[in-house]
Amino acid sequence: MDAHPRASAPWWLPGGNAQTIWSALAARRHRGEVPRWHRTRWTTPDGDFIDVDSQELPEAGARSKAPMLVLFHGLEGSSASHYAQAFAVVAQERGWGMAVPHFRGCSGEINLAPRAYHSGDHEEIGWILSRLRAQAPQRPLLAVGVSLGGNALMRWAQEAGSTAAQTVGALAALSSPLDLAAAGSAIDQGFNRWVYARMFLRTMLRKAEAKWRQFPGLFDLEAVRRARTLYAFDDVFTGPLHGFAGTDDYWRRAAAKPRLAEVRVPALALNARNDPFVPAVSLPKPGQVGAWVTLWQPAQGGHVGFCEPQDGLGWPGHVLGMPERVCDWLRERAGV
Repeated sequence: MDAHPRASAPWWLPGGNAQTIWSALAARRHRGEVPRWHRTRWTTPDGDFIDVDSQELPEAGARSKAPMLVLFHGLEGSSASHYAQAFAVVAQERGWGMAVPHFRGCSGEINLAPRAYHSGDHEEIGWILSRLRAQAPQRPLLAVGVSLGGNALMRWAQEAGSTAAQTVGALAALSSPLDLAAAGSAIDQGFNRWVYARMFLRTMLRKAEAKWRQFPGLFDLEAVRRARTLYAFDDVFTGPLHGFAGTDDYWRRAAAKPRLAEVRVPALALNARNDPFVPAVSLPKPGQVGAWVTLWQPAQGGHVGFCEPQDGLGWPGHVLGMPERVCDWLRERAGV
């Protein structure tokens, strides 16, 4: 296990909560212009759709031999999330392509099917990666999953086994709740419940109501409206809509941590040990992951934070350092 990376948090951002919140709201995520996306809508095998934002036109990507970086966002994230923009800057500076596939309902428009998305959605990950691979079979494909997206990406690698390397050269899971039960319990308590859980539930409840209007009776709407924790929401919405008996069954079966030793493609699991809702005690240990998985567990960083001083002066900090080091790792391990 490597504590990595070389940078430390600014002195004026003490603790995981400060590093999490400031990085998302105020730290610089690009150098100059905001990344510009080209959106493509894909029809899913079940007749639904997802929107994929990319930094290059599809026809240009088909001709390129430069690596393609695909980023799977976190819970209620999108291509506008601070980490997506930071990775976009790093990819562009390296001459790489980049794509951000949005999970169902996360691109600004409610999806069509009687489902949403979840932490163990490895089938969706596999379909997206296969389509990207088919579009440009000559270019290396590198994958990053952030938070929820990272757990789902690791679950795909576990299910794919030795065939995963035929699709991606390397992958990374950043700030991912690999032990879903531990992370779910942490986010539903104290400060986390009143800040982070409420933030997530604000949009999740709105989307659930829209889904019920599409499919009246699909779930217990009043129970969803009463949800004040992610556990309660997952118990009556996320779990049942995706084939789980409830929250406990969902968190147990969807968690990537118990099967990390089954991964057979170079994979990086990066978690700050002061992440407010991924408890350090729940993080995987070297003996639990096998030879294909590298663990980076730095002391600082918060949840998808990793803010670093700006130009040696500190204020307001930037979030470009961690994407640079993750992309370095992916490039080296994939041999591109």
